[in-house]
Amino acid sequence: MSNRSRPEDAHDVIDPELLMLAYRSGIFPMAESRDDPEVMWIEPRERAIIPLDGLHLSRSLAKVLKAERFTVTCNTAFAQVVDACAAPRRPSRIDDGADSWISIRIAASYRLLHRLGNAHSIECWVEGGDGRELVGGLYGVGFGRVFCGESMFSLVSDASKVALCWLVAAMRVSRMELLDCQFMTPHLATMGAVAMPQSDYLQLLETALRPTAQASFASLPDGFYSLSSAASSPGKLIAQSLTQTS
Repeated sequence: MSNRSRPEDAHDVIDPELLMLAYRSGIFPMAESRDDPEVMWIEPRERAIIPLDGLHLSRSLAKVLKAERFTVTCNTAFAQVVDACAAPRRPSRIDDGADSWISIRIAASYRLLHRLGNAHSIECWVEGGDGRELVGGLYGVGFGRVFCGESMFSLVSDASKVALCWLVAAMRVSRMELLDCQFMTPHLATMGAVAMPQSDYLQLLETALRPTAQASFASLPDGFYSLSSAASSPGKLIAQSLTQTS
């Protein structure tokens, strides 16, 4: 694989220290369109989170996890996941198909955070005629015991849901506490997301960033690799653990 920079990597990125300070303050960036060079700093009045012990796992999704229909990886295709999330989507009942809020500048900023170890992706693959094909995934920013999910995509049924299940399971193994989903959507609601005032979210954020006297927690990738190597069938392990608390 070539190490040459992508053309948009030369774009003026958001300073990573400023970006991480924003996340630690409960703020995140968005843009008007893919080509918008400006960044809007968003602090919503209402925030959505998924409680790590409250993910809704349907019977059909549990079967998909146990069947291990997808090969699931972590941090192997971060840029591809961001590009897929930023790509225009067809209108649907939960998405109007509008231009992405993930601008070229914002995408480049997340790629830099990824190289610095502060942004992570989970990918779902299937075997196709031309080899392994990326069909779903998600990415976000991790710090302390917090993961701020930014966006997800799915090209086949259940791919993004499986990625979310792996994310929740990895966070639990890593002793993380707070999964931020930013805005409530009908899709997230079906997965167990709950809405709260921004003030309540900030209290949860502060708690998740406090030093703890408990055993040290691991990073999201550490939790993911622990899951993937813990059993011959990690999908069954994840389905069982999530079913017990759903």
